[in-house]
Amino acid sequence: MNFLVHLYELFLDSAPWLLLGLVIAGILKVFIPMTWMNKQLGGHGIKTTVKAALIGAPLPLCSCGVIPAAIGLRRAGASKAATTSFLVSTPETGIDSISVSYVLLGPFMTIVRPIAAIFSAIVAGVLVGKDEDREEKREKDEEEKYLQTSNCCSSKKELISKPSCCEKNKNRDENLEKNIDKNKETLTKIRQGLKYSATNLIDDIALWLLVGLSFAALVQAYLPDSFLAQWGNGILAMLVMVLISIPMYICATASTPIAAGLLLAGVSPGVVLVFMLAGPATNIATLGVVGKELGKRALLSYLTGVIGVALLSGYLVDWSVMRFNISVVPQIGPEHPLLPSWLTLSSAAILALLMLISVFKSLLSFRKRIIN
Repeated sequence: MNFLVHLYELFLDSAPWLLLGLVIAGILKVFIPMTWMNKQLGGHGIKTTVKAALIGAPLPLCSCGVIPAAIGLRRAGASKAATTSFLVSTPETGIDSISVSYVLLGPFMTIVRPIAAIFSAIVAGVLVGKDEDREEKREKDEEEKYLQTSNCCSSKKELISKPSCCEKNKNRDENLEKNIDKNKETLTKIRQGLKYSATNLIDDIALWLLVGLSFAALVQAYLPDSFLAQWGNGILAMLVMVLISIPMYICATASTPIAAGLLLAGVSPGVVLVFMLAGPATNIATLGVVGKELGKRALLSYLTGVIGVALLSGYLVDWSVMRFNISVVPQIGPEHPLLPSWLTLSSAAILALLMLISVFKSLLSFRKRIIN
């Protein structure tokens, strides 16, 4: 029963932000031209990765809310590196979490937190980008071999001297798509974006969302609060915090009062920072989608970047606090809901309905495959 209560509360907390992420993803899908997205976030350099981190940092999206937005970016033409950078920086910090951090954790942690989050996003993006470059080079070599031997693109000389018939068909399709998009009215685009979010994206994330929320509810229901506080500080405490953060679902804003409580319980600022960085970025739902959309190698690079920077940042914060005698004093007052109850309940009802429809469609599809 305790597990179900926590699961219900987590679902209520996540629903508004998840729906916001779905809407943003739909808007990105239909309003942002693929050519512009490729230009801004389609490259593999450090500039693109930094740009994606800075774009995502101020957005008030939670761990699961950022998933559909990041998938929308990826499918609109963003590179794996840029998608990863956006996926890390967005849930780790935001305008709302920065203001809450100042109230509950003080100015020092308020400044350190977004800096560490952006750096973490950049490092993870760069690591994923290296794997992506190797994959694209291998695919390009294989494509060249195919073009040289195919009837459509029969020779290397022809491929270099003039556009091949394959390239002409590709360019013609892209131009046709652009012309169609230009003729669509705004309301039509919005409807298409919302339909895309409510069908394709929900189908992609529904399973991992349920898995992530269930793991988070198990942690909250059966892991005592004293378990975290007993580790105090040091690298071992940070590693324990990472292991606990992976199954947890928590957004940057919601993690702040928990962080303040950990500080009051005697946990060091560095360990608390590890919790605030790793918690929002490494939950089961996010990791599942990263593995599915970007690949297993990208998932390993993602975890390396996030966890490595979190541990380094935590160590530097603890060292700075001791070296320069910085005061980090939490202030915890009465908790107030971030959103009105009517909005939370209606969002949860809409999200639950969309997920039920998705599950029903999946069951029908599974049944057809069995019959056939």
